[in-house]
Amino acid sequence: MASISDFILQQVKNATGNVNIPANMQQQVLGGLSDSILGSLTQTAVKAGGVEQIKELLTGKANPASSPITALAGSLFKNNILKKLNLGSLGAVLSGLIPGIMGKLGGILKDQDGDGDVDFNDLIITLKGGNKQPASGGGLLGAATSILGGLLGKKR
Repeated sequence: MASISDFILQQVKNATGNVNIPANMQQQVLGGLSDSILGSLTQTAVKAGGVEQIKELLTGKANPASSPITALAGSLFKNNILKKLNLGSLGAVLSGLIPGIMGKLGGILKDQDGDGDVDFNDLIITLKGGNKQPASGGGLLGAATSILGGLLGKKR
């Protein structure tokens, strides 16, 4: 399994395949959508109850259209990308794709460590792309792993 960021980017590419994005803005839009979705997961992780929200979304138990994680992804995309690119009505079309992309994340979180339940370890393994080795490196994945580990270490 690829990392969750690779999976998100693939879902973004699939969702935007039929959208006519100007060639000179395509990388910014695709990267912006991916970063907004991953950013919403990372930011949610630091909020009270956030890890549970992520778990529900990634196991398919939460409705992505009404998830606060989806709303945050839309807000991040609007504030960080759309305001800069001035895409007009195309921006609304692109924002409208976010709930569907988030819906594709449902079901990717499963029992990865073989202990019979879906827990923090499974979330970390999923974030790392199925690699059961300890998290290393930086970036959003490193930050998410560190944040999630810190939160769950304090609360459990």
